[in-house]
Amino acid sequence: MAKITPPPILTLDLFAGAGGLSEGFREGSARFSAVRAVEMDAAAAATYASNHGDAVVFTGPIEDWLAQEEVPSVDIVLGGPPCQGFSTLGKQDAEDVRNLLWRQYAETVRRAQPKYFVVENVAAFTKSPQFEDFRRETSATGMLSNYSFDWRVLNSADYGAAQARKRTVIIGWRDDLDAPGFPEPTHGPGRAKRHVTVGQAFEQRGMTAAVGTIDLPINRARDIGGRAVSGPYRAAELHVTRYYTELSRQRFAHIPEKGNRFDIPYELLPECWKKHTSGSADVMGRLHWDKPSVTVRTEFFKPEKGRYLHPVEDRALTHYEAATLQGFPDDYLFMGSKIEIARQIGNAVPIPLGAAIGRHLARSLD
Repeated sequence: MAKITPPPILTLDLFAGAGGLSEGFREGSARFSAVRAVEMDAAAAATYASNHGDAVVFTGPIEDWLAQEEVPSVDIVLGGPPCQGFSTLGKQDAEDVRNLLWRQYAETVRRAQPKYFVVENVAAFTKSPQFEDFRRETSATGMLSNYSFDWRVLNSADYGAAQARKRTVIIGWRDDLDAPGFPEPTHGPGRAKRHVTVGQAFEQRGMTAAVGTIDLPINRARDIGGRAVSGPYRAAELHVTRYYTELSRQRFAHIPEKGNRFDIPYELLPECWKKHTSGSADVMGRLHWDKPSVTVRTEFFKPEKGRYLHPVEDRALTHYEAATLQGFPDDYLFMGSKIEIARQIGNAVPIPLGAAIGRHLARSLD
């Protein structure tokens, strides 16, 4: 008897970035197929296109896409609306226009009428007014009145990422379907597998600790909307460091394994730190070989921004190391400058977390 091939599961990826969520879903099940992705940043859109197909990506604001195109019918809508306005980092701004982009996400769901939708955002999202606005849209009078949703704060380390990154994940379902629930954690204390550590992630890739290269490979670029965007570069080609002053190197040299800025001699401290003898121990901190990393953010290449120093080398993470901690495969293609690629890596959904959600929803659809 001939084996029946299950149909593809069609997805629409909004605020798609470099494609971390789509890549995770694809890793979770080969049935997932992105039919459209919308991304405003040209370099990030070029990265998405390099991995998921040029024809898939709309490069521009979601408002323009909604005005210009018919929203396709898909099984799942994915997306992580920008969250800087209610992030716990830095100064919060409740009126940040980026906080209102969830409305375009909800409008897309209304038009596409998918079986499920997935929203990924910072843990603080559930305490924001925008979260309550989104919830009201699933009430009897809202634009998503035929949908319900539930949410959890999930830690990517609990799903096999070598990174402790807590994010709000919302899963919505059409009311003619059962609530799908959430994937069960697979890694950590009391579970089948231990958390993946920084050392294990780097060792698995055969990563060399000593890095001397500063610049990306030259003479590579693609024309994206009339702009030359550098690349593509395989993730494994991004094992590049940056220029450090002699003073910076002296500071790094005084920080032992698992150490931080409090290990730097007083005379080497910048003036602004000499008066601050308390506060975060993550600043100028070294990652731990035997633990998952801290959250990889967009400025992981700056040691003064957090615990981003290599466990033993006197330098910050390379782009390749950061991409590895996010779970990107070695052959994933990135487009853009070093700063643009760093932003794409830091903003991405960790691949193992996306894969766990994808596998779970694929089983629910079956």
